[in-house]
Amino acid sequence: MQRVSVSIGICAYNEEKNIGKLLEQLLRQRTNVVDIREILVISSGSTDRTDDIVRQFSEKDSRIKLIRQERREGKASAVNVLLKNVSQPVCVLESADTIPSIDAIEMLCRPFLDPQVGMTGGRPIPINSRDGFMGLVGWLLWTLHHRISLRNPKMGELIAFRRVVDAIPEDTVVDEYYLQTVIRGMGYKLVYVPEAIVYNKAPSSIADFLSQRRRIYAGYLQAKNKLGHMPSTMNFTDALCEATHIVFQSPSRLPAVLFAMALEAVARLLGVYDYYRGRRHHVWQIAATTKNLELA
Repeated sequence: MQRVSVSIGICAYNEEKNIGKLLEQLLRQRTNVVDIREILVISSGSTDRTDDIVRQFSEKDSRIKLIRQERREGKASAVNVLLKNVSQPVCVLESADTIPSIDAIEMLCRPFLDPQVGMTGGRPIPINSRDGFMGLVGWLLWTLHHRISLRNPKMGELIAFRRVVDAIPEDTVVDEYYLQTVIRGMGYKLVYVPEAIVYNKAPSSIADFLSQRRRIYAGYLQAKNKLGHMPSTMNFTDALCEATHIVFQSPSRLPAVLFAMALEAVARLLGVYDYYRGRRHHVWQIAATTKNLELA
């Protein structure tokens, strides 16, 4: 039986609240055709207990390895360290503030049995309660991400790709999108795998939402300048069509949809301002309310 051998990479900065839960879940993954050969944690200048927690796990399982950057230089820099150290033909890249479902890695990597597949992406689902406005806003944004990705894949939070890229620009903010564009340009297929579920935590404060979304939009503007286009989820017409569909399905969500659109508009304006002022976001301020996932 054909098998897929993978390396898993995690880029972390001060993730003591979640890194242990993430590693525990990765070690518990149910797999069939996928072999998890190594789990590399790139810790970029962490000053909390992140490194100690990773070392404790590495003592229990030799597949887990800590690679420390003494100074925090941004996620893209950490991704480049990862690319230099992975040993397997397929690399999984998971955000350190997420937790995968029990079979996420199997679902994510199974498509690589097809040699024409170059990259896959899982489905992020926020754990936030939808009782509050911000929780509903986070759910709406990731639902839009999912619905658009079903037609035109956009990878994020949990991705896997063939080891065909040596490095990415260290000033990029949107590393997954850069990888996606380069790999697609090599002629490989991109596959969105909604069954590969990864749980995250959307911002629960307006300040964190705006900080996160302005950084991302500024990053996409930078990517557009280098790559010539924006991701599918940034297409206003597609997003509006999907948002309208959500409202038709549940009219009571109209206020939250309008609120989310207003917040996103403000964040994009701030992102435009940052981009044209030359503000660099590759080392960014942490959105505190997106940390410490607790699954039911």
